[in-house]
Amino acid sequence: MATDPLPSSLTEPDGSAVVRVLSYNIRSLRDDREALARVIRACEPDLVLIQEAPRFFRWRKKAAWLAAHSDLVVLGGGATAAGPMLLCSLRATVERTEDVLLPRTPGLHQRGFATAVVRIGGARLGVLSCHLSLQAKERYAQAELLLEQVEVMRAAGVRHVVAGGDLNDRPDGRAFRLLAGELQDCWAVRPWGGEFTSVPERPFQRIDAVFATGGVEVLGCGVPQGLGKADVRAATDHLPVLAAVRVPAAD
Repeated sequence: MATDPLPSSLTEPDGSAVVRVLSYNIRSLRDDREALARVIRACEPDLVLIQEAPRFFRWRKKAAWLAAHSDLVVLGGGATAAGPMLLCSLRATVERTEDVLLPRTPGLHQRGFATAVVRIGGARLGVLSCHLSLQAKERYAQAELLLEQVEVMRAAGVRHVVAGGDLNDRPDGRAFRLLAGELQDCWAVRPWGGEFTSVPERPFQRIDAVFATGGVEVLGCGVPQGLGKADVRAATDHLPVLAAVRVPAAD
């Protein structure tokens, strides 16, 4: 496991871009918001894949608060994607966004994807945030739909995609294994920092992950180790996953 600093955001002379991608379940801002914003800022992300964003009363105002206090802007998602949300730095130029609601199993929560296509430097990148079901059969079906959504992006000319979120599944689970079989599991490719993402007080399992399509170079991925322990514990009930990837320049 690497202990070196994760590479900083960078645009290369050839137009490729080093992009820092953070995936984080924020538990609907029910915990210490200020601590949460400090954790996000400390990770210095270009893109943030949020799960459990505020979904109810004044949810847009709450999302805007988090973005502003994290030195970011709201890219898309939130209640309109049933919880997943995307934030980005001003380094990203937004081409388009789309919220995708998934088929709902009666009696279970509505789930969805927050998706976008952005340009950073000379690179063009598809982005997807997800929060998969607690129920195994539905979770596997949603993982299949995630892969389909990635293929939709690629069929539309977006060669490179990063996807991540709270999978509610461990690496040996069916849904996790399905995704890791088709995409790069960034932690497995280039582990950096900590592995386990739940729970902050005593991490014992990896249920949050960042994935990337082939052609994206993974420079490091894991739970940052230099964050303030008090902030991490107060912010939410998950640990953040930070990945640095190098995305080739668009044709």
